[in-house]
Amino acid sequence: MPALSHALKTCGRTDHEIARMHQQQHNTDLGHMERVYLNFALGKAYEDQGDYATAFGYYAEGNQLKRAQSRYDADRMAEECEAQKAICTRELFEQHAGSDNPAPDPIFIVGLPQAGSTLLEQILLSHSQVDGTQEVPNILSLSQQLRRRPPSGSAGEGYPAILAGVDSEELAAFGRRFIEDTRIHRQGAPIFIDKMPNNFRHIGLLHLILPNARIIDARRHPMACCFSGFKQLFAEGQEFSYSLTDIGRYCRDYVALMDHWDRVLPGRVLRVIHEDVVDDLEGQVRRILDFCGLPFETACLEFHKTERSIRTPSSEQVRQPIYRESVEQWRHFEPYLEPLKQALGQDLLPQHPC
Repeated sequence: MPALSHALKTCGRTDHEIARMHQQQHNTDLGHMERVYLNFALGKAYEDQGDYATAFGYYAEGNQLKRAQSRYDADRMAEECEAQKAICTRELFEQHAGSDNPAPDPIFIVGLPQAGSTLLEQILLSHSQVDGTQEVPNILSLSQQLRRRPPSGSAGEGYPAILAGVDSEELAAFGRRFIEDTRIHRQGAPIFIDKMPNNFRHIGLLHLILPNARIIDARRHPMACCFSGFKQLFAEGQEFSYSLTDIGRYCRDYVALMDHWDRVLPGRVLRVIHEDVVDDLEGQVRRILDFCGLPFETACLEFHKTERSIRTPSSEQVRQPIYRESVEQWRHFEPYLEPLKQALGQDLLPQHPC
């Protein structure tokens, strides 16, 4: 039902259009995903009208329908993050220091969905020395390849434990292959961006195969970030977003794992907070470019003028100048977000954008 899918990115639905969507609710021929789209479209329509209670009800119903098809396991995700911490230690990285792949090409932008990563990508892609590859699956594919490798000796079982037994020569080969395999997506600039958000779970692997790569951690106020993800119907890959509790737990796991990378790879990850970019665009742009070893270019401040294809839910926002309206939008829904607050926990809320 293309019209319902389009409605998710369109504001200002008329009463007549809303009435037509309500008529579809009683259509017994409506497929499961068409009903999901319908609920999210109604949620967006009522949010645009300022009826936040009704909007939340439809967002919640759409997520519940989508979650019924999902096999996401929050406990398993937490275990995977703990395994990364146990294996990817400072000692492991010191073991491979000095025998690395010198390629400086990639800038990896990681973060939760809706954390502002598309804006950071657009800013960097406005620079004359930077290409974009959007969200390429190469690192995730490599992790799956390692996951399927039979265990041997002290390497333990599966990924990431197997990283303890991979030698420096093979790690460098993985890095060279990544550079070659992603060349097809590039336009010839010396630096390129991979904005796959879920790469945060594999920063240890990233550093081992491309130790000179830059990594940027996109953060945003946790309530704003998590609820924005909850009311955005993703095409695929973000199954934790269908539940306020699951998305809150995912945010906690994200923050804890990023804290680990800060400890074992000090100075290798630049944290950029969305609200800081909104408040001081030029200051943050200069900070980001300096971290990436790039000279300042004014085009990065006029990122909304950069022409390119954008396939993420934030495509419309990054074609406009910086605006503050979205920073506090979540507060309209605060009365309904107690499960999210409980999952995030009071220790996280005042301290960590995510």
